[in-house]
Amino acid sequence: MEFINALISLINPSVLMFLLVGVFLGSLIGTLPGLTATMGIALLVPLTFWLDSTSGFAMLIGLWNSAIWSGGISAILINTPGTPASIMTTLDGYELTKKGKARLALDINTVGSVFGGLFSTLILIVFAFPLSKITLKFGPPEYFALGVFGLTMMIAIGGTTLAKSLTMGIAGLLIATIGSDAVVGAQRFTFGNINLIQGINFIAMLIGALGLSEILYQIATREFFGNRDTNIKFGDEKINLSILKKIFLPSVASSGVGIIVGAIPAAGGDIASIISYGQAKKLSKNPQEYGKGSLVGLAISCVTNNSVIGGALITMLTLGIPGDTVTAILIGALISYGVQPGAQMFTNNAGLVYTIMCLMVLANIIILIYGLLMTRVMSKFLKLKKEYIWASVIVFSLIGSYALQYSLFDVSVMLLFSLLGLIAKINDYPLGPFILGFLLEPIIESNFNRSLVLSYGSIDFLWSRPITILFLGFSIISVLISMAIEVRNKKRNIKYND
Repeated sequence: MEFINALISLINPSVLMFLLVGVFLGSLIGTLPGLTATMGIALLVPLTFWLDSTSGFAMLIGLWNSAIWSGGISAILINTPGTPASIMTTLDGYELTKKGKARLALDINTVGSVFGGLFSTLILIVFAFPLSKITLKFGPPEYFALGVFGLTMMIAIGGTTLAKSLTMGIAGLLIATIGSDAVVGAQRFTFGNINLIQGINFIAMLIGALGLSEILYQIATREFFGNRDTNIKFGDEKINLSILKKIFLPSVASSGVGIIVGAIPAAGGDIASIISYGQAKKLSKNPQEYGKGSLVGLAISCVTNNSVIGGALITMLTLGIPGDTVTAILIGALISYGVQPGAQMFTNNAGLVYTIMCLMVLANIIILIYGLLMTRVMSKFLKLKKEYIWASVIVFSLIGSYALQYSLFDVSVMLLFSLLGLIAKINDYPLGPFILGFLLEPIIESNFNRSLVLSYGSIDFLWSRPITILFLGFSIISVLISMAIEVRNKKRNIKYND
């Protein structure tokens, strides 16, 4: 019955309108190098608070799927990925463009992205509810260990050195302790400021750290577009049935990789795409074709990018743990709507879960139609002047942070974290561990305290419960592997320099 109600809610013209708006904004953000899906979601979330949850998530889901798909457009046309997830799309996509087959490459990008999105949504629909029943058995010790696991995964694959990732993760944990203690209500680090009693506003912090800081970085370094030559020969060749047959099985396999990697906390589309592309090349009968305009290679990268979304949603909805920075923001949006993601959401707000699933399907259908018809027109986005983009993001950052609670204090928080984000980017400190540390701190702290209460002050729960041991074991292994890889890379660099 709730599934039927979810379908009926999508017939509402306003919901469809906001979904279309999200898809359009996502296509703009994804096509323009320098703007990311994370930035777009962070800027848009405050504007959705004036809407009901269905309309708000329609816009966010539309933007997210569309931005990941359209990130492949600039990767194909100008050899510059629009989003990090499209980095592998440049290898074969741009080669096809140089051969005068840009239209075919763009068609494969659209069809592949939609296939990955729909396949991962199908897996989400099939497995989310059964998984939620398993997580209902989790107690405070399991959620504490899960939070630690999520944080260590982000630290382990933060993208730079382990020390820098660890520093940012700890910084996020510490900043999240500002405000009232969740267990006893004691005030911490408020310094008598009533604006800090409820802690740092998560969305305001995100807008500054992930949105405005990126624009400040581009202004400071004058880094925006790479090759901006938009005099492109699109060609007349289109995707056809024989090409679809050729890329179908590799696409299915790549979707599986994307879903699995997407479900791992902190592993995003760029990591999934690199893994999937590398494995496909090793298993291919014609590995020499990869990187030289391979249709299969292009399809694999495009499919994997969007299949990650479904995997990340599985983790977010069933466990309440973000699979990546986008789902971290969506968790903040859910909480703002009074919904706590996790197993309880499937019993208390099952209707919203079904709505999100249906929005995923509808968003991908719209992207398929929009992409096949409008991709050539969308290439014109690449001619937009960077100054206009910068000014727009700055204005939206100011308006969005103020609109959260009509508070100038939130604006100041946003500006402060934009400067801190800029400093972090300049010094190559990853923001992912910081964001995840901030979000996971309440989960880790509150469940650790509850576990101590339940065990009468003993820490035996750390090694007396199988699932807790499993998550903590994975946490230790992920850090050790990361340390080993870092040591090996340093040795290789020393040998290379010698």
